[in-house]
Amino acid sequence: MDAGAFAVVALGSNMGDRAGFLALARERLRASGFPWTRASRVLETAPIGGPPGQGPYLNQLLAAPLAGIPLSPGQLLRVCLAVEDVAGRVRRERWGPRTLDVDLLTWGERRIRTERLVVPHPALPDRPFLRVLLEDLGPGWGKIPDPCNRRRTPGW
Repeated sequence: MDAGAFAVVALGSNMGDRAGFLALARERLRASGFPWTRASRVLETAPIGGPPGQGPYLNQLLAAPLAGIPLSPGQLLRVCLAVEDVAGRVRRERWGPRTLDVDLLTWGERRIRTERLVVPHPALPDRPFLRVLLEDLGPGWGKIPDPCNRRRTPGW
């Protein structure tokens, strides 16, 4: 199956029990209607942007077949935010440290733009580690177009 048949969610944590927060997210997402069948490796990366002095992130991607997801993209966004809340995420500053970040990256090949949700996620071209993790999910998955057509990123 190619990437167009899946929704992809990104997990990230750079505070507290980082691996524990990723495990919590995997469990809660599956229990809440995101039946992921593919998971990337867990990759540690330096923070991108935000205040200085942040610790490194643990990152992972999960993919679920669209045909098995009983939620709309908007409903999945609400699930992602609820999972962050369970992990004690507090939003103090943009790109600041966090116990857990759960982002909807893609919904197959659909482009979605609402007040609360933009898919594909607009940060995809700015986070090279996502390309690495996408390749873990399937051959060729890392070769995605610029989600917002705002610029051309070499190799994307």
